[in-house]
Amino acid sequence: MNLFARRLRQAAASIAAAACGLAAQAALPTVPTPVEAAPAVGASSLLQAGFGMFAVLGLIFLCAWAARRFGLQRLGGGQFVKVVSSTMVGQRERVVVVEVGGTWLVLGIAAGRVNALHSLPAQAVPPPLASAAPDARLAGAASLFAQKLRDSLGLRQRPTP
Repeated sequence: MNLFARRLRQAAASIAAAACGLAAQAALPTVPTPVEAAPAVGASSLLQAGFGMFAVLGLIFLCAWAARRFGLQRLGGGQFVKVVSSTMVGQRERVVVVEVGGTWLVLGIAAGRVNALHSLPAQAVPPPLASAAPDARLAGAASLFAQKLRDSLGLRQRPTP
């Protein structure tokens, strides 16, 4: 019986060793860990990424400003309806002259509303005020103002060519 007890102990020890080995293997991760660590992010790559981000944002704001400044036109949308002139009369109110066919419509535009104010036959668009010749009264008033300014500053008048 001694032999039987000894073999039983050996079998129990080998079973316990196998169970410990399986438990040790189950505790190990199934995904192998990388041998090399990930490279550290340097200041130059952060600077490059930040510059790229600011360049893209700047380009977006520049395009939005240009579209607002120059009145981005829709493709093929200006055949029948054309905005002749527009001006702000309040924070959210505008007066717009729109040409439809051979008629100009004067529209009042407010937040959520558009009202027809007047209609008249289409006319030729007058040249801008900057290219028009100055009014003779305005030229006289400007020279009078210049003379008064010179007198108040104590300067003498320049000779006229």
